[in-house]
Amino acid sequence: MKDIPGPVDIVDIFRRPARVPEVIDDALQKEGIRCIWMQEGVVNPEAAKKAEDAGLPVVMDRCILKEMARLL
Repeated sequence: MKDIPGPVDIVDIFRRPARVPEVIDDALQKEGIRCIWMQEGVVNPEAAKKAEDAGLPVVMDRCILKEMARLL
């Protein structure tokens, strides 16, 4: 993630829950990230807490597409 130029609005995680901590660790190395989003079925409370403790809002076990449709 460090190789991505510029800011990142959302880190959208669609991985097995056991793999989420490494994604969070990678995301925390990148400046400018505004939110962590874990898709439906992706639940890892420990990784979510680590991101929240670092000041990032976390959405867990939700589909972005479904949430956008619901809001629009």
